[in-house]
Amino acid sequence: MSRTEQDFLGQREIADDIYYGVQTIRGKENFHITGIPMNQEPYFVKALGYVKKAAAMANRDLGAVDAKVADAIIQGCDRVIAGDMMDQFVTDFIQGGAGTSTNMNANEVIANLALESLGFSKGDYQHVSPNDHVNYGQSTNDTYPTAFRLALILRLESYMTALRQLQEAFFTKGREFERVLKMGRTHLQDAVPMSLGAEFRGWGTTIGEEVDRISEARALLREINLGATAIGTSVTAAVGYPKLAVRHLSALTGVDFILAGDLVEATSDTGAYVQLSGVLKRTASKLTKICNDIRLLASGPRAGFNEINLPQLQPGSSIMPGKVNPVIPEVVNQTSFLVIGLDTTVTLAASAGQLQLNVMEPVISFALFFSIRTMERAVNSLRENCVVGITANEEHTRNMVLNSLGIVTVLKPLLGYKQCAEIAREGYKSGKSLHQIVVVERKLLTQEKWDEMFSFERLINPDLIG
Repeated sequence: MSRTEQDFLGQREIADDIYYGVQTIRGKENFHITGIPMNQEPYFVKALGYVKKAAAMANRDLGAVDAKVADAIIQGCDRVIAGDMMDQFVTDFIQGGAGTSTNMNANEVIANLALESLGFSKGDYQHVSPNDHVNYGQSTNDTYPTAFRLALILRLESYMTALRQLQEAFFTKGREFERVLKMGRTHLQDAVPMSLGAEFRGWGTTIGEEVDRISEARALLREINLGATAIGTSVTAAVGYPKLAVRHLSALTGVDFILAGDLVEATSDTGAYVQLSGVLKRTASKLTKICNDIRLLASGPRAGFNEINLPQLQPGSSIMPGKVNPVIPEVVNQTSFLVIGLDTTVTLAASAGQLQLNVMEPVISFALFFSIRTMERAVNSLRENCVVGITANEEHTRNMVLNSLGIVTVLKPLLGYKQCAEIAREGYKSGKSLHQIVVVERKLLTQEKWDEMFSFERLINPDLIG
């Protein structure tokens, strides 16, 4: 069974079990770019349903669309929001037309759902039209970015949760390792002693900062241009529609949306996306640094730092028996590099806007959603498959501290910088330990004073040194 639909370019035969129409078919055929349809981002599809529902409610309240038709449209939107029609959203993420194919995909699906609820056949658009009713007082240029922003707000919640859980995993390890003595390093050289727990706690703190930055960037997404229609002049929209539609959308979603004060500016502006992308890049940079640190601390096991042990997940070589690689930090590094690259995509696309519209918004949406999804998975994997299973080589790390000449810094308040430098130089040249030089040979400290100065508490709490 099929039906015939027509637009001004001609007719198309459409299988009768399909809810989208001729304009969606054209978009589907024209854009084979990523191979990823919009239904792979459920939040975006649901957001389109919310936006179309808010629009229908406003148009019904203003008498711009017949109440019976509007109510049928609202019913159709509810099914989209519920996820019932996910497989009907088939247009590619990256497309020409600034998202027109995706907007029409939503309009056609909702129109055909409304037609069925009213007892009409799919495609009988004289009763409920995708353009004249579902899209009344709207344009792709205001509905697509509004849905995009709502979808980002919804998607970011689970990503922020993943980051908070990673932060707590680092804090948990920080508490577990709080009395594990190790040597801190700067320039990859021995510096001063510290607690392994402090190192893990520091990673947790820096991840917590990212949650705050994401929250700040997400707040910028609440300003929307719904009701701007084509370029911000609200052409074809009923008087009072923009404020009313935004009010309905806020009530439906629980998100406190703000109608942009300048709809012309808001219709072409993509600054909020650049801000969010920059924060994602910032987090990716931090995760790269953390994973590099983890790989260094776990290196060896016998010819490296060997301070911590990572969970052994898989054989690491097709030629070297028994080798195990730090595969989770490695894959998080690669994900971070991808996100950093996609930030460049967002930057270029945002700067490519011309006059009253930025037609590159579809690639921005692809870049941001792909970044968030992959980062969330990487963060969860880092926590579940790596951090929670890390163990410390406590005896080894303590021996490295006590065998290091870097701990001469602890003696500086007692012996002065010049004498400590001479002691360190002698140690480097002779290979003698600090204890051998200071206590045994030069007798600058008694054994009791040495034990006091190099107790765990004094080594990791410099304020106690005196």
